[in-house]
Amino acid sequence: MVLCLLISKLKTSKTLHSTFPAYPSRSFLVQVPLKPYLSLFLSSSFSTSFLPTKTPKKLRTKRKKKESPRTKLVQHESTRVPHFEQLVQRDSLFRFLTRTKEFLSRQPEHVLRLDDAGKLYRELGFPRGRKVLRSIERHPLIFETYRHTDGKMWFGFTDFMEELLQEERSIMESIEKDRISKVRKLLMMSANKRIRLSKIHHTRLLFGIPEDFRDRVAKYPNYFRTVVEDDGTRFLELVNWDPSLAVSALEREFMIDEDRVKKAFKFPIKHGKSLDLDEIDARKLNLLNTLPLVSPYSDGSELDLWTLEAEKYRVGVIHEFLSLTLEQRAYIHHIVEFKEELSLTKHTYQMLQKQPRTFYLAGTEMNWVVFLRDAYREDGELIKKDPQVVFNEKLYKYAQMKEMELNSGVR
Repeated sequence: MVLCLLISKLKTSKTLHSTFPAYPSRSFLVQVPLKPYLSLFLSSSFSTSFLPTKTPKKLRTKRKKKESPRTKLVQHESTRVPHFEQLVQRDSLFRFLTRTKEFLSRQPEHVLRLDDAGKLYRELGFPRGRKVLRSIERHPLIFETYRHTDGKMWFGFTDFMEELLQEERSIMESIEKDRISKVRKLLMMSANKRIRLSKIHHTRLLFGIPEDFRDRVAKYPNYFRTVVEDDGTRFLELVNWDPSLAVSALEREFMIDEDRVKKAFKFPIKHGKSLDLDEIDARKLNLLNTLPLVSPYSDGSELDLWTLEAEKYRVGVIHEFLSLTLEQRAYIHHIVEFKEELSLTKHTYQMLQKQPRTFYLAGTEMNWVVFLRDAYREDGELIKKDPQVVFNEKLYKYAQMKEMELNSGVR
């Protein structure tokens, strides 16, 4: 009788539905064998709909969100060098100044309509979706706006900035021979002794090469030859090899401070613990692997890709490449630009990380910068400053000043 009542309750339950047919015979109900789990289930008259099906939000363990390579810094906080990281931040701060200066310098009369400038966020270096006027107003000594006779707002350089540009042109004229030598060394390091002119133009600010360099090379037929391919691509080729230029910065440093160069790179030899080597003996053993270094002016394309000699070559060629730059540093996109010419691989990032004595990687994993450590003092200042670097630093100083400061005699 009790079992019949329980089954009748199951029929009327909102959450449980009986799969048994409705048999009126009591004798049949008694003969039905009940399984152990069903007898336990039928022993309770309560609904199970109130039982929690998932962990409450307040009790869930919060998973740490994986940091994006776009924002994740290369260096851990314990190994971070502040003055290198600050230089990367400075690049971001003056991106608009640098790009707009280059773009306006190529425009007729050095002016541009504001409506057109608002569409050129990539060329001018301001954030997409922002008003270009806000970036212009941050540098009142450099840029100015005015209303043209056509009723439209335009902007251009101030008279003060035009004077600075004239000073920069004079600097370019005085150091032209140095820039020619840099391009010759780049060609001598390249695999086929030729580089696209467009690549040199894209990276001209990295080496301090003037905007009109493509026209200036015609003045040096003994050094360069311009070749136009069938598809219209223009290449700059090396005419004569100069042995005096085929000496790397490391080789020159080796003549002055041999011990310092020996410590620049580390290519360790794997050895068992049974040798029980102390630090001095381990260093001497590693020197057998490290020396001799491979000249960056040798043909790296002929080396087997994953051999020790090939890695020595790639490390040396990056060192020499950086030594040719204005600030002894370069972004990843600068290095990738010459990947084929310098016989580099996609593992350049990991390769540089293994040489922390010489290279410092700053910035984020997606947009990192590599510095030559020995080119900087402990306070972050370059030991040797190119005239163009001195000019750029002065320009950055003026870019942060207001009109009243200039009138007060600060110059």
